[in-house]
Amino acid sequence: MTDDPTGDAPGGSEGETHDDDASTDEILDELFAVIEDRKERLPEDSYTASLFTHEKGENAVLEKLGEETTELILAAKDDEHDELAHEAADIVYHLLVLLSMEEMTLADLREELANRR
Repeated sequence: MTDDPTGDAPGGSEGETHDDDASTDEILDELFAVIEDRKERLPEDSYTASLFTHEKGENAVLEKLGEETTELILAAKDDEHDELAHEAADIVYHLLVLLSMEEMTLADLREELANRR
């Protein structure tokens, strides 16, 4: 099993693609839909599904968020633009998995962000 969460996300190695001109909203919606699908179907070869069935439960995703946050901080400190983007994407992915685990939606997140605007 790969540790690359994009392996079963849109545009990942499972053959799914996304429009290069897609908006951030569309990309997040696609990604969240894939996460929700993996949560429901639990395919054996899916990294995403493995997070929902991990023996550590939610702690597995929380640990990944901590690990990815450290990697993001180091990439920022070292001024590594490409690595920073990569780690930021990993954080967003794992955050979306956590939201799904907690039965939250992107609408919940968007509402909170709008309230802060």
